[in-house]
Amino acid sequence: MKPWKSSSANAQAGVSRRALLIAGAVAGGGLLLGVAATRAPSAQTRLGDPADFAPTDSQVALNAWIKIERDGRVIVAVPRSEMGQGVRTALAMLVAEELDADWSRVSVEHAQGARAYANAALLLNVLPVSGDDDSLLARLSRGTVQRLGYALSLQVTGGSSSVRDAWEPMRLAGATARALLVDAAARRWSVDAKACTVEQGVVLHAESGRRADFGELAAEAAALEPRGEVALKPASAYRLIGKPVPRQDIPAKVDGTAVFGIDVRPEGLRYAAIRQCPVFGGRVAAFDEQATRKRRGVSDVFVLGDTAVVVLADSYWRARSALDALEIRWDEGPNAQLDSAQIRAQLKAALDGEGGFGFRSEGDAPAALKQAGAKPIEAVYEAPFLAHAALEPINCTALFEDGVLTLWCSTQVPVLARWKAADVAGIEMERVTLHVPYLGGGFGRRLETDMAEQAAAIALRSPGRPVKLVWSREEDMQHDMYRPVAMARFAALLGDKGLPEAWVNRVAAPSVSLATTERLLPKMASDMPDKNQIEGAFDLPYAIPQLSVQQLRVKTPVPVGSWRSVGHSYNAFFTEGFIDELAHAAGQDPFAYRRALLAEKPRHRAVLELAATKAGWGQALPAGRARGIALHESFGSWCAQVAEVSLEQGEPRVHRVVCALDCGIVVNPDTVAAQLESAIVYGLSAALYGEITIKGGRVEQGNFPSQEVVRMAQMPKIEVHIVPSSAPPGGVGEPGTPPIAPAVANALFVLTGKRLRRLPLRAADLAA
Repeated sequence: MKPWKSSSANAQAGVSRRALLIAGAVAGGGLLLGVAATRAPSAQTRLGDPADFAPTDSQVALNAWIKIERDGRVIVAVPRSEMGQGVRTALAMLVAEELDADWSRVSVEHAQGARAYANAALLLNVLPVSGDDDSLLARLSRGTVQRLGYALSLQVTGGSSSVRDAWEPMRLAGATARALLVDAAARRWSVDAKACTVEQGVVLHAESGRRADFGELAAEAAALEPRGEVALKPASAYRLIGKPVPRQDIPAKVDGTAVFGIDVRPEGLRYAAIRQCPVFGGRVAAFDEQATRKRRGVSDVFVLGDTAVVVLADSYWRARSALDALEIRWDEGPNAQLDSAQIRAQLKAALDGEGGFGFRSEGDAPAALKQAGAKPIEAVYEAPFLAHAALEPINCTALFEDGVLTLWCSTQVPVLARWKAADVAGIEMERVTLHVPYLGGGFGRRLETDMAEQAAAIALRSPGRPVKLVWSREEDMQHDMYRPVAMARFAALLGDKGLPEAWVNRVAAPSVSLATTERLLPKMASDMPDKNQIEGAFDLPYAIPQLSVQQLRVKTPVPVGSWRSVGHSYNAFFTEGFIDELAHAAGQDPFAYRRALLAEKPRHRAVLELAATKAGWGQALPAGRARGIALHESFGSWCAQVAEVSLEQGEPRVHRVVCALDCGIVVNPDTVAAQLESAIVYGLSAALYGEITIKGGRVEQGNFPSQEVVRMAQMPKIEVHIVPSSAPPGGVGEPGTPPIAPAVANALFVLTGKRLRRLPLRAADLAA
């Protein structure tokens, strides 16, 4: 791999080998002891260079975040990918609030790579500290990784970090631009700037009755320097933040004009269909291309790397049909006999063995469990591999012409995608242009760059003609970077009052951080402890005097990656299932039991109480129904859910989900509610049906008939309740996913008396 060459994004970022090595340590799950090479960015630096936003002749850029048209319309730079989470609206609201812009005249553009757009908050997700840990070490750690993320220009949409990261810089950009516009008006009118106000995109001087809109003042404002620090609005003055503002992307998605990656059709487009070796680690052995080349519309047939065959044609249907008719002989390699049972045995062997990395140790819990007369409660929980199964299949369009590569790619990592595509094409990164359309779902799958790399390689064979690579649904499901399989073993000792006095938890799973680093930044991969694997287990909020949580790394040939809420997605099921077991073993109410263990966790306790109250916890239900409760902290937010469940023809049926969330201050409550509803149904589909199984070294599932999801007729009623807060924003896109599986499983136990410790929650396991 060639070194990362300087570009418009990375030259400004000042990316050094030292900084990249530090990033590799972070990505590998390591702890940062110090980052002397990175400095906290100043407020002015985070405003960026106006040139970063590339204004046209009719526009004036006041900083890297704001452009103003001559007619006064405001354009906001949004450096995060829109994949249904409403980020284009939420981030624009931050700017418009402080700018006092007319919201009806605010639009957005996707920002290209620049240091000002770095997602400094993203790396907070690798810290082995909980969200409410305010210790000096925790605060220093947070500051360090934020500075590092900024230094590396990490322009990533993921980790529920978009609003968390933008909260300060985008409000500051709006407030600074507002101050410049007011200063320009005051100078023009020879009045005191303090006597001027701003309303709906117009600067006013009440005493003289003069007024000027932003378009009139923009050029003069751009020539001025900010006068010292600007003050941000108090929450009491918010006009947009906290209000249900209509989303920017909805009209285009309703009328069909929204452009997703799969909709891009440059003139002269050719289509590429791909088939990759179905066995992990396998290769192409041979194929007969002669008959395929004679098919109508086919222009090329070739091996990509040594693991896939590609057919290029003038339509996707012709490319796909030709590929389906092509007989390919595979060298299945060393993993041809791999199956799910072997992987399960591998996880169990890891739990049975010695060692493991201790992520948390308080007291001597293992010794307490072995003391004379101790009768520990024990359990083993399991979770399967999961596919992302985004509605928009993997695709990327590429054009290589005159040494320049242009990509249209629905990606969560635009800077990294440019870099990896440039490496494939053998050109400098600044010779790669990337357009980011709407994403038809991401869920972590589009944090990968394989589609951009493949499209770049295919485009090199067709210079001067754009090519669109489209994966079939089967390719998408059988060549994913899956949510890891995981297994956890618990043992706990209850005290006289039935509360746990000792807790031991060992979690065995593949490492997402290591696997991702090996794929994307192989020279930086290191076999270090991985916080992503153990998150949601080591940061258990309950007050238990003696506690031990260990991580065991297990490597399999199945590629793994980030899946919505990452390790929280299975560790919440494990920990909230087991704490529920302890409550029932103690003969206590599960809600009251949790509440008693949260005396020193006010935010956890408040969200738990809100969910229970709104769900009517303790009140009678119709015959044949039961409630289950679960609580989980992730991505700087606290979420509790109560699921109301029954059995219909022996199958679990979820009728109602009551969700309470504390995510700090809320930018757009409608978006928060929609995100939680999305997270719940996504997690519920996984809890009831989701499973990727391996046989003969390959994935058995191929399409939605074998990978069921919750249908409209099965959709429960979802009620969302948001805890009022003035704390800084937490994440929203992912925290709603982890609690749903344990809430449903806990309800099924109340209903049937059978404890399901393995996902998905199958009727067959209830009947066993």
